[in-house]
Amino acid sequence: MDAAAAALGAPDAGDAVADAYSAALDRWLAAGAADLDERIPAVLADLGLEVGSDGDGAGPDSLMTALSGGQAARVGLAALLLSRFDIVLLDEPTNDLDHDGLDRLEGFVRGLRGGVVLVSHDREFLARSVTAVLELDLAQSSNRLFGGGYDSFLEEREIAKQHKRDAYEDYASTKADLVSRARTQREWSSQGVRNAMKKAPDNDKIRRKAASESSEKQAQKVRQMESRIARLDEVEEPRKEWQLEFTIGSAPRSSAVVATLADATFTQGDFTLGPVSLQVDGGDRIGITGPNGAGKSTLLRALLGKQAPTTGTASLGSNVAIGEIDQARAAFTGDQPLAAAFEAIVPEYTTADVRTLLAKFGLKADHVGRPASALSPGERTRAGLALLQARGVNVLVLDEPTNHLDLVAIEQLEQALESYEGTLLLVTHDRRMLETVRLDRQWRVEVGWVTER
Repeated sequence: MDAAAAALGAPDAGDAVADAYSAALDRWLAAGAADLDERIPAVLADLGLEVGSDGDGAGPDSLMTALSGGQAARVGLAALLLSRFDIVLLDEPTNDLDHDGLDRLEGFVRGLRGGVVLVSHDREFLARSVTAVLELDLAQSSNRLFGGGYDSFLEEREIAKQHKRDAYEDYASTKADLVSRARTQREWSSQGVRNAMKKAPDNDKIRRKAASESSEKQAQKVRQMESRIARLDEVEEPRKEWQLEFTIGSAPRSSAVVATLADATFTQGDFTLGPVSLQVDGGDRIGITGPNGAGKSTLLRALLGKQAPTTGTASLGSNVAIGEIDQARAAFTGDQPLAAAFEAIVPEYTTADVRTLLAKFGLKADHVGRPASALSPGERTRAGLALLQARGVNVLVLDEPTNHLDLVAIEQLEQALESYEGTLLLVTHDRRMLETVRLDRQWRVEVGWVTER
């Protein structure tokens, strides 16, 4: 528009220049650029992106690199709320958003007048937001569009899979029956000829003729069976879907008390968590929720002894073997190849053992030789899950574990958590995971305070 405006100011500007300026102005206004500067502060404030929300704060002048994952996700949500486009493309938009952010995102998606194409593994978000599902099947090199919402897609997909299984089983059963009958006919034919040769003398032409005709009839029946087999419409056997088959390695029991905070405060910049008094006992299964920037990650660091209290006391029990997937997936971030970085953490594993284990998590030859920092967040999450299986743990700490994981891996993780018997600290905004995973305690972290519900 600036270029069109400059051209319009030239003495020799004609109708074509005026038309170009008019088109550019229309697009500029339609995109909401005219009042964008006025709308930005209100949207940022509405999303809690203000100085002092956590750590160094998150205000309009904050560097993106200084923001937490949740704050960065809210900036992305602010951009969506400020945008005015005909079609919106969203790639994993729910990652790191808290429940309030998820509600706003869902309201935005449902209120769009134009189209939206989104990639997401957040099952509840999909159930609340989409009207059609396109499933991409990498194993079968195929895709299929399902009408209706996400829950309808799940039902239709299962029905379609059952139909495919039934069709193949019918085909396989019919073919096996025909092959068996053809084999029996051939045996009867061969047996009849042998019997006739034994019983009939060489000069008994009538017997030889009867045996020959009987053999020909049996052979004709065999040819008919083979013809029926050839005319069957072949049904391809459905491929078995890849399964993670994930288990969490166990360690000897920890002490009865895993971690204790007594009137403890933890200060980071302008943000303070506490004072808080909590005790985690061995075998506790605790779900931790709260808005972005409320102090959930600070609480985890405090419980694990990674951050010393500003006031009060904090202690970690004995024989505590911690397995952790942190929000940043920091265990695999350097320039060292993935296999080498993994082997350095679990030196008791041979190189072959490491490669075999990583392959079970979908990290094959083209992944293990790459620098860990070059892997996608989802691939680093899978590597973290593989590490949990390789190492024995009795305290499991998961900070937003479903971020970047596909649906199959999420479901396998939930199954592994069901059979896990140690202490669990689970921070997640995944609403279906909170409903699915068995928890016996729930903590709510908000504005630096922790309450048990």
